[in-house]
Amino acid sequence: MNPTAILWPMVAHFVLVAALYALLGLRRRQAMLSGKVRPDQWKLRSGGEPEISATVSNNVMNQFELPVLFHAVCLALYVTAGASFIAAVLAWLFVALRYVHAFEHVTRNRPPLRGMIFGGGFLVLVLLWGWFALHLAGAA
Repeated sequence: MNPTAILWPMVAHFVLVAALYALLGLRRRQAMLSGKVRPDQWKLRSGGEPEISATVSNNVMNQFELPVLFHAVCLALYVTAGASFIAAVLAWLFVALRYVHAFEHVTRNRPPLRGMIFGGGFLVLVLLWGWFALHLAGAA
């Protein structure tokens, strides 16, 4: 397997973040044009943002929480020559679950379902870090 294959899921995650930022801009503009909010209401995160853009804003923040650990393990696997087919599959699965989680969050936003999707992504990330640990120990 080409070792750079572990980097492509990171690129795919960046595409998701970029799309979410674009959606956030569109929804904030829509909220301002509809009169639901004034531009100065975004000075602080004090709860003045309407739901239509607040859900996207919250999801953008989510993309810099758990995914930071994802990017770290992908880079660690790459620099230690630990990128493998299994690691790449786990990385792609994590990113796919981030896409599903983001879609649920910015559309229907059903917390129980969102929580299950998040939990699945967390479990995949634990497995990916476990795979990295096995690699460091010489077992993978």
